[in-house]
Amino acid sequence: MGKLKIATFNVNGIGTREQHLLEWLRRESPDIACLQELKAIDQRFPAKALADIGYGAIWHGQQSWNGVAILAKGEKPVETRRGLPGDPDDTHSRYIEAAVHGLAVGCLYLPNGNPQPGPKFDYKLRWMDRLLAYAKVLQSSGLPVVLAGDYNVVPTDALDIYDPKSWRKDALLQPAPRARYRELLAQGWTDALRHLHPDEKIFTFWDYFRQHWQRDAGLRIDHLLLNGTLAPKLLGCGVDRWVRDLEKASDHAPTWIEIEAPDAEEAPVSSSAPSRRRATSAPRPKAPPRARRKGT
Repeated sequence: MGKLKIATFNVNGIGTREQHLLEWLRRESPDIACLQELKAIDQRFPAKALADIGYGAIWHGQQSWNGVAILAKGEKPVETRRGLPGDPDDTHSRYIEAAVHGLAVGCLYLPNGNPQPGPKFDYKLRWMDRLLAYAKVLQSSGLPVVLAGDYNVVPTDALDIYDPKSWRKDALLQPAPRARYRELLAQGWTDALRHLHPDEKIFTFWDYFRQHWQRDAGLRIDHLLLNGTLAPKLLGCGVDRWVRDLEKASDHAPTWIEIEAPDAEEAPVSSSAPSRRRATSAPRPKAPPRARRKGT
């Protein structure tokens, strides 16, 4: 039985933390890695350095903010979507999708939403509504799909945050985003880490203030959601906490799952012309051959 390791990692500036990224890839060797908060234009993405250690990549950068990428060991992902459908005027680099290693992979950086209330929080809710609409299409596609990234949502007070008291007014804990996250799960998506560890406190983010890392005062906001086709293949999961302990580290740690590799008949079928448009409606996903306080 073949296995695949899929990870998500908010690098919090790929220019500043390129060496951390390369060290992590060499040591942990994920087959697929979804990156968020590149904070760099496309021309500054370290494609050659990644290729030198065996990773192909697609990316969607943006000056100073946002930015997402999908890396694949031993092959280049085939891009199938750039940007969520539903708002052609949204220029934020927050979603990219590809077919790679027999999977459809969506990499997302959901808006932070602070301060709330206000326009940034309103944008967060609109973005989540668009995600819900498109995720429903992916869920019913019949393809094995993972939606991985920084969701900027703490699902529960009990298990996903060290202590909610000082975060009550933060956008990450508000009822409306949490309700939308539950709606996503109600579509049939499986929160991989929570599924395998239903009663354990697990953190993926520790901010830079008040020694949160040193005190293990963390939050769980980086999630890997599996659709009904892929969820039965889930084997394991974890958080590479050692990366957060590096000097001048990202405030996130890479979060990963291990799955049974899809059979050939389950693999997505390639499209010769992957979509780079921001569609106004949610099309059926295309796919290829096997072959904070932070942010805005």
